[in-house]
Amino acid sequence: GGLHNIGKNLVGMMMEGAGFEIVDLGSDVKPEVFVEAVREHEPDLVGMSALLTTTMPSMATTVEALTEAGLRDQVKVLVGGAPVTQKFADEIGADGFAPDASSATRKAKELLS
Repeated sequence: GGLHNIGKNLVGMMMEGAGFEIVDLGSDVKPEVFVEAVREHEPDLVGMSALLTTTMPSMATTVEALTEAGLRDQVKVLVGGAPVTQKFADEIGADGFAPDASSATRKAKELLS
């Protein structure tokens, strides 16, 4: 639901710099696209960000879609962005929350260790 990608791009660059391989699905990504990408690429981690509160419900819908597809247990979910909080991450069943790109990289390493 969002068209802003500066934060997403910063996180991607930081993660690549830390040795992660990134599959960038772009902006305004539908839950079904996440499901298909998880099936195709078999990632260890899925990251989602929101700049506006109006796009946050899509994160919950994506976690639900991964669950319904039987993929949720195969991947860690990390969320962040300006309006996102740890409380919200907990409410939607994400594995982790990061308030900024640097923290996202540290949290990803923590989740995958």
